Amino acid sequence: MAKYTGPSCRLCRREGGKLFLKGEKCFSDKCPVSIRAYAPGQHGQRRGRVSEYGGQLREKQKIRRIYGVLEGQFRRYFERASQTRGVTGETLLRLLELRLDNVAYRLGFGSSRAEARQVVRHGHILVNGRRVDIPSYQVRAGDVVSVAESARQHVRIVAAVEAASGRGFPEWVSMDATTLSATIKAVPAREDIAPDLNEQVVVELYSK
Repeated sequence: MAKYTGPSCRLCRREGGKLFLKGEKCFSDKCPVSIRAYAPGQHGQRRGRVSEYGGQLREKQKIRRIYGVLEGQFRRYFERASQTRGVTGETLLRLLELRLDNVAYRLGFGSSRAEARQVVRHGHILVNGRRVDIPSYQVRAGDVVSVAESARQHVRIVAAVEAASGRGFPEWVSMDATTLSATIKAVPAREDIAPDLNEQVVVELYSK
């Protein structure tokens, strides 16, 4: 399977904003986006006018990179969203937001989505008491997501939960930081998802 192995911060600079791919570094003064707020490469500071198609492509890449999915996976999410009742763009974001690796990240079980994905793959996450090691598993309203007892003292998980507690948890989850367990209260509303994403241009891109 294809996988990007280059510097994560380079992707943030390419998309012109923080994608929160490096955990706590993204919230510090050491974030390269804050230091060099322009695209990487020799001609990064001389970026020209972006066409309509270019803008749509960049927005699609931005969303795809935030959630860490490949192009084929992203297109399948879009096709599923387009076949579901409701606003396609919002449905697309909800499907991505309810991936188990993203939910684990939102709950602070990993300092970044990549770390949360690794925690899931290593079998440290339970859904309704059952071990689930598939990052793309779709969490539903009413599900209880927790850290397996054998991993509750893991230093990185404890540190990530503490950091997430300081920033606050999403409104659509009910988190108990002492037991490292959370209940999904409802499907996230559009306002609960990153407001700087423009999912409509992605819909326009794939509708051509």
